[in-house]
Amino acid sequence: MVAFGEPKGASMATIIVRGVRFGDNLTFPTAPQALGCSMRRRDFGLLICAATVAPQTLFAQATGKQFRVGWLLFPAKDAPLSVRYVGDFWDGMRELGYTEGANVEMLYRFGDFHADRMPQLAAELAQLKPDVLVASATLNAVALKKATDTLPIVVAALADPVELGLIESYSHPGGNVTGIMPYVNGLPTKQLELARELVPGATRIGLIDDVTDPKARPQGREIKAAGEKMEIKIIPAEVRTAADIGGAYETFSTGDAEIVVVEQSSMLVNASQVIAEAAAAKKLPTLYGYHEHVEAGGLISYGVNLDWCFHRAAYFVDRILKGAKALARFSNMGLYDHR
Repeated sequence: MVAFGEPKGASMATIIVRGVRFGDNLTFPTAPQALGCSMRRRDFGLLICAATVAPQTLFAQATGKQFRVGWLLFPAKDAPLSVRYVGDFWDGMRELGYTEGANVEMLYRFGDFHADRMPQLAAELAQLKPDVLVASATLNAVALKKATDTLPIVVAALADPVELGLIESYSHPGGNVTGIMPYVNGLPTKQLELARELVPGATRIGLIDDVTDPKARPQGREIKAAGEKMEIKIIPAEVRTAADIGGAYETFSTGDAEIVVVEQSSMLVNASQVIAEAAAAKKLPTLYGYHEHVEAGGLISYGVNLDWCFHRAAYFVDRILKGAKALARFSNMGLYDHR
């Protein structure tokens, strides 16, 4: 699949440390004004193009068709982050004129925090042949891609699609996968640099490494390579479930880690409370990749705003439901957070 001419916009950065916000107006220019759009912080960095909103709404109301959207999620149905991200997505869908149960039927499948259930659930969704499939993240996208080469797949937060075989190349994606790619090379290195700013002169840094999530692999590689260049000893602790977090912090404590970096992964963001409690128990400052960790009691995060990603995913779903066959390129204009 290809891009629908995703508009390029500004990324905005904020820092929140235990609820204190800094740098609210830090911007990296790419020119939304040239598109006749405006950027507003409270809209999660979404480009608001007034000239296109009304036709989209009229389309959804006028067709009279009920579309079918399949969605594969890693957490349980009643998990706080499931409720939160589904809500973000539906905020975007309602803005485009869609109503669940009226013109959209949702087909949900939840993994209940078990990565090994993703392939079976993906196959179930593919057999239902919805108009479009939604994958929350890379783990889900890999499972859906293996289940179907024909049904369009929108990914809310995708990483490393070329290495994982989800697309042919960034310039010519091909295939049936599209969406938002907020993870970029260099971000893990920045996390490591920030960790060293938090603990000046740190030479031993722990890394919580989720070996079940495909998007965690390049993060771990980059952090280890950056650590070698910066003459920092990286102390990795492999985890597969939330139950492994306590043991990871025992490893860091035994290895005299001075600060810990947590990879961005589906399991780890859902284990935010467990990680925050383990870090506090060992009195180890910990740097995270999602602001959800800070909300759960963590110290600071530097990374991706997932609320914006799920809100923006509605744009891609809307375009596919309108009949677009080719999406030009992936969007990576997500709002980045330093919190």
